[in-house]
Amino acid sequence: MTKTRITAPRPGRLALAAGAALALFVALPMSSAHAASGSFLYESTTGESLRIDDPILGKCYGLYKAKGASNQTNATATIFFDANCEREWGSLQPGGYSSNFLATLYSVRFGS
Repeated sequence: MTKTRITAPRPGRLALAAGAALALFVALPMSSAHAASGSFLYESTTGESLRIDDPILGKCYGLYKAKGASNQTNATATIFFDANCEREWGSLQPGGYSSNFLATLYSVRFGS
């Protein structure tokens, strides 16, 4: 008959496993991406009324040839001439609007 020997884990191994678990926990993001509340409403040069609801802060959103907008979010909306959020036109504060950008704008990013 074969005897199976069960041994208790060594304290050093327990500490190592606990430390690894703690490091993994700390490395994980604590919450999902932050989002602004509300809607960004804009009108395209083709006359379409479009919107972005509850946008993620810091993300670059493409606009379809925007000519005017109303920022009904709780975050500043920075609007850009290009589609990559690089050439800044200006910004709209929460509750702000512009009925005519005097240019066609192609992207927006929310947050300060």
